[in-house]
Amino acid sequence: MTLPEKSPSGIALFDMDGTLLAWDCQLLFRHHVLSAEPSRLFSVPLFLLFLPFAKLLGTENMKRIFHCFLWKMPPDRLAELSREFAEKLQPGIYSELKAELVKHRDAGHLTILSSASPECYAAEVGKLLGFDLSLGTILENNLLFPDLTNHKGANKVIRLHELLPSSYFTNGKLTNSHGYTDSTADLPMLAICDSATVVNPKEKLSTLAEKNAWPILRPQRPWRSPLEKVLRVLALLLALGKNPAKL
Repeated sequence: MTLPEKSPSGIALFDMDGTLLAWDCQLLFRHHVLSAEPSRLFSVPLFLLFLPFAKLLGTENMKRIFHCFLWKMPPDRLAELSREFAEKLQPGIYSELKAELVKHRDAGHLTILSSASPECYAAEVGKLLGFDLSLGTILENNLLFPDLTNHKGANKVIRLHELLPSSYFTNGKLTNSHGYTDSTADLPMLAICDSATVVNPKEKLSTLAEKNAWPILRPQRPWRSPLEKVLRVLALLLALGKNPAKL
């Protein structure tokens, strides 16, 4: 998308995982790919082998290791699986967040999906939902442990400064902007917004929301208890079952 130099009437920034839907899409996408190509199941024990060293390796390196299931995947096949996955996700998108997105679009605001999930499928999700711009972690190659820069935290803000015209910013903030997230990891993104809405926040983010008078949305999650959530996440992590997320 070519962005006009003139600042839009408003800008809306949406996180994806936990914000537009309940799940971590990285787990969902791996399950989708492994269901389509079972020969890639080697990636599960390989990731688990490194899991005890997660703190030592850091988030970015663990993300590289996690995505070993895409090793040597042809770009056209990755694009095909990403499109299929984006379609599959649609029933799981919170209706409350769809309504917020529609309000911004109807008001003529620039809508941006800003996710830590890989851009290969974040862009497809954004396209189906009608976002003007969709950003995520770019997997730079199909090596066993692909090179990437995690599109999370401050890196989301850096990317926005790189892509958006300087006229969209006033004193370091996006003019007439509103951010949506479920996570404190997005506080750098919220710091450049004029206002925010938080989704199913944990205690720290809930406290910040109350302090700043940010609206809180609490859409119903697709699990009945914390135990059910843990069991379904474990099934996704271990690539068990046909559809642990029930999408």
